[in-house]
Amino acid sequence: MEHVPETTAPAITPARINLAEVTPPIALGPLDGRYRAAVAPLVDHLSEAALNRARIHVEVEWLITLCNGAPGVVAPVVQGAPSLTTEEQAYLRSIPASFGAEEIAELAAIERETVHDVKAVEYFIKRRIAVAPEQIPGTSLPAASELVHFACTSEDINNLSYALMVQGAVRDVWLPAAAALADQLADMAREHAAVPLLSRTHGQPATPSTLGKELAVLAHRLRRQLRRIESAEYLGKLNGATGTYGAHVVAVPTADWPAVSEAFVGGLGLTWNPLTTQIESHDWQAEVYADMARFNRILHNLATDVWTYISLGFFTQIPVAGATGSSTMPHKINPIRFENAEANLEISCALLDTLSATLVTSRMQRDLTDSTTQRNIGPAFGHGLLAIDNVARGLRALAVNETLLREDLDQNWEVLGEPVQSAMRAASVAGVPGMENPYERLKDLTRGRRVDAERMREFVADLGLPADVAERLSELTPATYTGLAERLVTDYLA
Repeated sequence: MEHVPETTAPAITPARINLAEVTPPIALGPLDGRYRAAVAPLVDHLSEAALNRARIHVEVEWLITLCNGAPGVVAPVVQGAPSLTTEEQAYLRSIPASFGAEEIAELAAIERETVHDVKAVEYFIKRRIAVAPEQIPGTSLPAASELVHFACTSEDINNLSYALMVQGAVRDVWLPAAAALADQLADMAREHAAVPLLSRTHGQPATPSTLGKELAVLAHRLRRQLRRIESAEYLGKLNGATGTYGAHVVAVPTADWPAVSEAFVGGLGLTWNPLTTQIESHDWQAEVYADMARFNRILHNLATDVWTYISLGFFTQIPVAGATGSSTMPHKINPIRFENAEANLEISCALLDTLSATLVTSRMQRDLTDSTTQRNIGPAFGHGLLAIDNVARGLRALAVNETLLREDLDQNWEVLGEPVQSAMRAASVAGVPGMENPYERLKDLTRGRRVDAERMREFVADLGLPADVAERLSELTPATYTGLAERLVTDYLA
């Protein structure tokens, strides 16, 4: 009988859950997911909600200025505007101060109707002004409602908002973290200022230094960039649709609008830019981001150097109880903090470079490329801040293997060829005979070959150097040939 194969039911593939529909929403990027804890403080400055809160703040302060003036400005700026009481000003300033989850949702709903983010902010504030009499009986605030966003283009509000946001993010979040890391590195430099280290120029054994001095170089470089960033200017403008105060002058020709604008921008804690198109030119942003990118690249240099010292065994990593270094090799402790830092610094620099290059150009009087671009300031800062956190944690988990450092030095006596030939040159100038061709003689002795302590000392003893010079060289070892390295750390690492 012919065999009839059994039929099998087709495999049933269960439908997958659509992760885009999971509640609460799942983050698309790692900064709002895996790494949120390290970068969360930036949310208060550089998120979309922070942007809208800053816009509300700027609009409110502009309304108060129009009604009550500013230092050096006649009040009211707009004739007939009510003079706002202390209570009314406090009420207005409470609008951005109390901007939370419910307000974020309300503003988003308004924007869905307006399809314009800044116009939505204007309507949001006007809603609060409309109900002000419920809290302040007899208030004149409703009479000032049409002064919200008076004579402003959206960019008047946006440029000031971004300046305040970036200023806050730099001063309150990024700079403290970066400065703390530089201080941590400086402390390590001082701690290890006298620990000898065989240098490697071009990857080859070279004149010894100290571990502390090499760390001090990087700390000094980082601190120089921090000083530049600390002194950064944050510019702002408020001058209308094309920077001419056109609507301002037509509506209120009696006001000195440049003076009003300067006082207002300065009152926000920013530097006034008197000459712009519709946008503030963003040059200050490019300057800040370039300095931050340079800080990142110096930090990247630190990460790669420390990674190399770990691979050589000069640094050992302190094990963390329960942690896994490798999924298959149980002996390993991977230098993951420094590798993660490298990657995040590269991403941060790429974003900062793009911001710097893109923001300084705007077609004619205005285009919108800066709108989307500036929404990536947060990720640029975030990846840098994450790297700073990784390096700081990585440095705290290091211990110095001084034994291996000294063994490395002791295996490379040929590095003393430099001081010996230099001493011969000095002796030759002083008239000591037999000091001819010092470099060539040391090259014949040391180049491409190992020289131990005995051979080096025999060579020095046969040179005919003055007794004090010969004694000084005979006592020299690779571990003691560190020049002024320790003093440089002590004297110049403030």
